[in-house]
Amino acid sequence: MNVQHLKRAALTLVAALSLAGAAVAQEMPMPKPGPEHKVLEMDAGTWDATVEMSMAPGAPPMTSKGTEVSTIGCGGLCLITDFKSEMAGAPFHGHGTAAWDPAKKKYVGTWTDSMSAGISVSESTYDAATKTSTGWMEGPDMTGKMVKTKAVSEYKDANTKVFTMYTIGPDGKEVQSMKISYKRKN
Repeated sequence: MNVQHLKRAALTLVAALSLAGAAVAQEMPMPKPGPEHKVLEMDAGTWDATVEMSMAPGAPPMTSKGTEVSTIGCGGLCLITDFKSEMAGAPFHGHGTAAWDPAKKKYVGTWTDSMSAGISVSESTYDAATKTSTGWMEGPDMTGKMVKTKAVSEYKDANTKVFTMYTIGPDGKEVQSMKISYKRKN
């Protein structure tokens, strides 16, 4: 078989697979946003942020200002977040995604930033009665060591939210390591 025959055979195969994929897509229902996605929509917008980093128990926190821009993407199925600030005197940029996982019945997400050596993953649940999302995040810290943290987001009102992160202290108890207070810009 010469090169021309191989090219035609490959193109025929690609066309057949494309048609088969289109037929399967027409038969399978595509996911659509549901009531769980309203929680993701609460974060959409541009937010002014005040970051408080706890460096040691009892020590005053290091504070900085930042901006978070979150948009709904993927046809309403996910939240895409960009966060910029300065931390410890250095520019900081983080990027995250969040989505509702119907199989787990939880919100799942990813996070990466300029102070981490990889990608963190998260799972959380949302309590509508308290307007609080509670879960965990696991991923590498700035040294590459895997760490697991507790993450809590409290929605005070439509324009105010507070994100708090906890780590496990030397005594085995949860210790607040970071708090971000948000005010909606738009």
